[in-house]
Amino acid sequence: MRLPLALLMALLVLSLPLPAMAQVDDGLATVRLDGRALFRLGGTEELEARLRARQIGRQLLTVLETPQGISRARIAPAGENAEARQITMAGRILMQVTEDDAQANGRALEAQAREWASVLETALAQASTRRTSERARFVTDVRASVDTAFARLLEAAISIVPRALAALLVIGVFWALAASVRAGVRMISHRLIRDRTVENLIKQVSYYTVWLLGLIVAATAFGLEPGTLATGLGLTSLALGFALKDILSNFVSGLLILTLRPFQLGDQIIIGDTEGSVERIELRATQIRTYDGRRVLVPNAETFTSRVTNNTAAPVRRGQVICYLGYEVDLPQVMRVLKEAARGAEGVIAEPPPTVAIREMGQSELAFQVQFWCDSRRSDFMLTASRVRANLIEALRASGIALPGPGVHQVVLREGGSALDEALPRRSSSDED
Repeated sequence: MRLPLALLMALLVLSLPLPAMAQVDDGLATVRLDGRALFRLGGTEELEARLRARQIGRQLLTVLETPQGISRARIAPAGENAEARQITMAGRILMQVTEDDAQANGRALEAQAREWASVLETALAQASTRRTSERARFVTDVRASVDTAFARLLEAAISIVPRALAALLVIGVFWALAASVRAGVRMISHRLIRDRTVENLIKQVSYYTVWLLGLIVAATAFGLEPGTLATGLGLTSLALGFALKDILSNFVSGLLILTLRPFQLGDQIIIGDTEGSVERIELRATQIRTYDGRRVLVPNAETFTSRVTNNTAAPVRRGQVICYLGYEVDLPQVMRVLKEAARGAEGVIAEPPPTVAIREMGQSELAFQVQFWCDSRRSDFMLTASRVRANLIEALRASGIALPGPGVHQVVLREGGSALDEALPRRSSSDED
């Protein structure tokens, strides 16, 4: 139970959309041509660094295809107040160098623009020499695609792997902390709290609270801001709600069961076709030990929405035994004998006292209902009921009251049959002969 829930929490973090995961980047991207790195730059108000670098790369490839060929890069002021420099070549705008770019590299704007213009000129000239023929162009394009893919993969690994290791370290620390908190809560609650269900609730809530805090800290170590994390969870909540509907339903139902406590640990309950003793109440399922020794896990959603019979909600439970006797018996004597026999059975409590009543009048016999109170646990209840039956038989025999035997059978009137209802003696095969 603990591991799947921890994996569920981790899935919520790892299933964030790409805009949230983009926070892992350091804000810089590499401009490439034919897979070769030229320089790194940041983003602007309109474009983030990664998109800006790819846009520049596409412009460089476009210049390579122009009929004018490679010429000298030109630098011109750009912006309303000439706060940027624009680099053009062959009549195409390659990029704009902003004041932020210059400050990030510790240079003046004009000097930064000249440096990048020189780098772009050299890169375009080299790329042009690699495309002297159609075959060379094809080989260059394929190699550039492969080199670019591996370069981006390496950049992502350099950026993400250290953060991922830090996140795993945080998760390991919080795992140990959660285990320590659970053990401490178990020791404290075992001494101060008598209710095992409340102890189980406090133990599980504290354990998973530490886990949740650990995952939040791990996400922060991975590079996700708390606000971005909350936004990402909000964006993915609908899809996760459908995908994890049953798991979340069981989780919420488990919290409600532990809080409302319709039954407790050790209670003997009936849920549908399952009957047994409650061994554990976890956040996903309720563990029941059946009377034949099998362990059954009932999902909490099913437990919470089904009809539950709690046989041990009260310390005592009423049982009953039906005794069939003929019409010829002395009713006051029989009822007195049956009541005294039930009262004397081991396990039957004195208050409330046993009661005897005529339940129904059959065709050839009376049905006496003997009710008694005993311990509500099934083992004691079944054993006490057996003792009551044995005491009834012994008491009836000792009082000389005849018990029903195989010599009499009952004729039952069926719907639409004759009006004859009678009890006839059953003749044995030897009598027929």
